[in-house]
Amino acid sequence: MCISIRLSIHISCGRRALSGVASATLVLAAALLARPVRADELSPTGAAGGKLSLARAEAIALDHQPTVAEAAGQTEASEGRVEEARSGYLPQVALTGVYQRTTGNFAPRPGGLPANVAAPSWTSTTYNYFNFGASASQLIYDFGQTSGKWRAAGASRDAARDNERTVRVQTLLAVRRAYLLARAQAELAVVARQTVDNEEKHITQTVGFVKAGIRPDIDLARVRTDLANAKVQLVNANNSLLLARATLNQTMGLPVNTRYDLADETFPAVAGEEQSVDDLIGQAVKGRPELATLADQRRAGELTVRALKGGYGPALAATAGATEAGTQFDNLVPNWYLGLTAAWPIFQGGLTRGQVREAKGTLLTLTASEQAELLQIRIDVEQAQLGVLAAKSTISAAEEALANARDLLRLAERRYETGLGSSIELGDAQVAATAAAAQEVTARFSLGTARAQLLAALGVT
Repeated sequence: MCISIRLSIHISCGRRALSGVASATLVLAAALLARPVRADELSPTGAAGGKLSLARAEAIALDHQPTVAEAAGQTEASEGRVEEARSGYLPQVALTGVYQRTTGNFAPRPGGLPANVAAPSWTSTTYNYFNFGASASQLIYDFGQTSGKWRAAGASRDAARDNERTVRVQTLLAVRRAYLLARAQAELAVVARQTVDNEEKHITQTVGFVKAGIRPDIDLARVRTDLANAKVQLVNANNSLLLARATLNQTMGLPVNTRYDLADETFPAVAGEEQSVDDLIGQAVKGRPELATLADQRRAGELTVRALKGGYGPALAATAGATEAGTQFDNLVPNWYLGLTAAWPIFQGGLTRGQVREAKGTLLTLTASEQAELLQIRIDVEQAQLGVLAAKSTISAAEEALANARDLLRLAERRYETGLGSSIELGDAQVAATAAAAQEVTARFSLGTARAQLLAALGVT
């Protein structure tokens, strides 16, 4: 007989109980390679005794998780693209300066000189040549190409901001799950430790009975086997705790060997978690950043289509410029000009038409994705709420089962002490008590995980 304690509760026997040793070895090896974090870097707050609270774990994840920084960088890049698109609306000014040491030979063109005029000779004499200028242009009208690109870039920037919110929501969900898992594994390790202590008490008791001739030797062999199996499960529980802490550190963006104590707290109830599913779905539609991202991307697509259609028309711009040129720096010749330029691409081989079709196809894809996201939101909310309600119902049953199992173990121990019960009865009662304790831990932390999932489904941070 052996007892396996995990978040998915099961009873197992034999060599499978040793499966957690390899996992712990990998975790410890990774820990040795990571840089240790000082206590002042972690700075846990929000719990007594300097323990790491869930709120502090969330704050650390938002500050250190690379995916959050990556999303922030994408938002900053989108801000830059807005400025790029807007630049086409603003005046374009350029200054130029040229100095050359050049020959002054004249090269005639065919028909440039009368036939009876001799071609000029050439010389290798060089001269200074200076040319300084300034030019400016201002777009007047281009059938909405520039303005459409500007507004489309603004919509894409809004989509990037909403995507950053999505990453923050997902990061918080991951760290909440990891924190609750680590808390559950810590309590399961306590359950395993208590089981070992209880089995050691049974060993001491049985040794005395066997020596007194009250119990047969087989009882001692059995309880020793139970103790050995309980110790294996304690190793597995401790290994699972190490792995859960490493996962929590990873979700917080910290090295896996960061050390801290977890605060003894439960995940608070979600406001309106027992409301009708339709009310929760309405809240999710307003709050889910994924849906806002798709809406912004769709708006950007619509504006892009309008901007590309402007390519069918001409573009008009005002231009101005001034130059000073000559062979002597103190005797330059000035020139200036003012003018209008118009450009109308009459035929581009179907380029504009293809760009418009591509943008329309992308817009159709975004519209379909938005509808699919609405369906997914409903599923997410319904599953999360059902998880909360089921976990609430499970907790009371698990607590009752634990109380009954502990009573059963207490009665079995008394019967064994008085010689009325057998070692088999005692072992079965210990298995039931351990399994019920693990089940109660799982039920409590499953409720916290379900509530964290509901928050993410609603788009609440």
